[in-house]
Amino acid sequence: MPRLKLPLPPLPNSLSPRPRRPGQVEKVKPLDQAKEAGIHAADWIDERTSLSGALRWVMFRKVPKGTNWFYTLGSATMFAFLSQAVTGVFLAMYYTPSVTDAYESTRRITNEIFLGEFVRGMHKWGSTVMVILIFLHMGRVFFFGAYKYPRELNWIIGFVLLILTFVMSLTGYLLPFDQRSYWATIVAANITASGPIVGPFLGDFLRGGAEFGATTLSRFYSIHMLLVPGLIAALIGAHIYLVTRLGTTAPPWMKVPEDEKLREDKV
Repeated sequence: MPRLKLPLPPLPNSLSPRPRRPGQVEKVKPLDQAKEAGIHAADWIDERTSLSGALRWVMFRKVPKGTNWFYTLGSATMFAFLSQAVTGVFLAMYYTPSVTDAYESTRRITNEIFLGEFVRGMHKWGSTVMVILIFLHMGRVFFFGAYKYPRELNWIIGFVLLILTFVMSLTGYLLPFDQRSYWATIVAANITASGPIVGPFLGDFLRGGAEFGATTLSRFYSIHMLLVPGLIAALIGAHIYLVTRLGTTAPPWMKVPEDEKLREDKV
């Protein structure tokens, strides 16, 4: 005897699709429109630049077992540099690199410009934070043995970045042009000039001549604002490329499993 197929029960009103009236246009939510527009814009850019492949190469990579918070010191140093760059641009809008107006412009930034004291404080203390972070990062690399083959070039780039960070701190210290920064810079320039062979030439380069004068401030300002940040940005790019290409090293307390075939060959 054939079985009878009973009709399915009707869906609830909340789940059943509502019939569309003739001429009625389906409403699209603004959020869906924004998502669709963003996807189309990303596809348009990627079709002409192929950036998705580079982003996948940078972001989707193997991370060694045992990675911890010590590995974030390099990223923290980079973000400290970005903070210095952003706050430095805003400070440069109101700063006057002149021996007669430098101190007054600094005082105006601190006391009269909206959020000037906050931005200047971020820039001032951010330089100290950047020096501390780069020391901690290089200490982590050294004690974890991440400077060994094949990462020697990255270690050299990191050392150059450390020197450039010192140069940026030295040149920025003079810019307020008060008594403390004035005499501290004279001492630093004299110490640099006392070095062997290249010391006198470096001293004259920093001072802009044989004596400390008006040219020194503009020399320090150009080095601090243009030369050193450009070099640091370029070397950070090379540093990140090598880290992505070579990968990161596992912590020294993590034992690498030995291949059984290699163990048999040793025996």
